[in-house]
Amino acid sequence: MSILIQLFLQFVLISLLAFGGASATLPEMHRFLVVQHHWVDDHTFSSLYAISQAAPGPNVLFVALFGWHVAGLAGAAVTLFAMCIPAALLALLVEHYMSRYPHHTWHLVLRRALAPITIGLVFATALIVFQGAPVHIGAILLVIATTWITLRTRFNALWLIALGALLGVLGWV
Repeated sequence: MSILIQLFLQFVLISLLAFGGASATLPEMHRFLVVQHHWVDDHTFSSLYAISQAAPGPNVLFVALFGWHVAGLAGAAVTLFAMCIPAALLALLVEHYMSRYPHHTWHLVLRRALAPITIGLVFATALIVFQGAPVHIGAILLVIATTWITLRTRFNALWLIALGALLGVLGWV
């Protein structure tokens, strides 16, 4: 089976798992690209994800970078299409039925059932990203301090992001 077909089929399946957004499916992408096929190594996987998150535009662009790395421009187009179209169609279908039957209890049941799945996917994503990142004590301390400040104060998170960027530019993290 060609690489493009493999990418298409896998990313169609992954798109249906994207309850917490495309980033929540990163562990499955990692399993497919790094562990199963060895098309990407851990460091490159994390680097491509980091680059895409720093770039302006939709959050899902990292999928195109993975596809590009594996199969060039065609790979980028295939993975982005496969990731976006099925999830969009499913979202339209769910919205159609939810708006048609707004008072059914299954809305609440569905939301409550998907919440822990989404949280688990997001935590798994964090673990995957950290595995490929170099360990730096300054970065770990920055994450701990930022988390503590965010949870304990009403300090604007944009200032914390700016501080993290400055520390990165200075080479401290």
